[in-house]
Amino acid sequence: MMESSWDPDDTWGSETLAGSGSEIAVAGPEDLQDDEFETSDFDTDSISMFGSVPSTIYRHAYDNGRRYHKYRFGTYPIPNDETEQNREDMKHAAILELTNGKYFYAPIGDHPQKIIDLGTGTGTWAIEIADMFPGAEIVGCDLSPIQPFWVPTNVRFIIDDIEDHWAHGDNWDLVHIRQVFPAIRDAPGVCSQSLSHLKPKGWIEIQDFGGILKCDDKTLAPGSLLTQFFEMTTEGLSKRGIRWPIANDMEKILRDAGFVNIQCKKFKCPIGTWPKARKLRLVGLYLKSVVADLMDALAPIIFPLLSKSLQQMDEFLMGAHNELQTTNAHIYLDYFFWYAQRPSSD
Repeated sequence: MMESSWDPDDTWGSETLAGSGSEIAVAGPEDLQDDEFETSDFDTDSISMFGSVPSTIYRHAYDNGRRYHKYRFGTYPIPNDETEQNREDMKHAAILELTNGKYFYAPIGDHPQKIIDLGTGTGTWAIEIADMFPGAEIVGCDLSPIQPFWVPTNVRFIIDDIEDHWAHGDNWDLVHIRQVFPAIRDAPGVCSQSLSHLKPKGWIEIQDFGGILKCDDKTLAPGSLLTQFFEMTTEGLSKRGIRWPIANDMEKILRDAGFVNIQCKKFKCPIGTWPKARKLRLVGLYLKSVVADLMDALAPIIFPLLSKSLQQMDEFLMGAHNELQTTNAHIYLDYFFWYAQRPSSD
């Protein structure tokens, strides 16, 4: 079941945020202020409070001037270097702003015992969940060893491919998967494995962007380079055997895997500071930076798959970045929270 309205408490002061079933109110001159968001609002240096993983356990590969995971090199198409880690933390901050600080919607209760984060990335979500539930065992799994070393005692990280045979234990209260489906070739398989290793009545939650650039008021010009970027991403990933975007189809995937009580919350995630509500302007500021870095990260992968030259890529990126910085279009991406439950007995 898809729920397209905001929760009643999803407000900023007296401003009610627009849900996916209605248009986002557009900011007027009276809403905008010079230097509205100070650097400390979104500086990724201030997001992490943990140290680095010792360099002795780093194992990386390098390509196109960027750093990638070495284990199963090429499985995940996006780099794992500092620029990408900053982008991941920016997305994390944006989603927390969007949801008034909700990390997940699955109703797992106040005292979960075991939570696993598949595709944990920098580990920020897992670390903060460990602080939230100090009595629970928290595990983060990823292809890249880029997680902090100084972490809460109840969290640990493992390096593994989440599409491999499950080797992470059983009886999980929550399997959490966030924004990794652009790298997943077998989404139904990942969901089926998750079901098998949840405890009875345990929950899975999948978060992902819709992957289609949207605009409700026709302010986005036909032929937009930003629109083309997302379309080319879908086409390029398909040539890697990856079906994306997939968020709109997740209900069937979860149902076919055997899950019940399937629910969804969908949010509009603005790109740029055009919304009237200050909270959404901050989200839009984050997402503008996220999209800019995403284009640079994905283009060297996508363009060769589409038989496009380096010169074509450079020219496209120059134009797309210029459009992103100067556009007045009221653009956004949908963001989905799908959550579903393992039956009490299979």
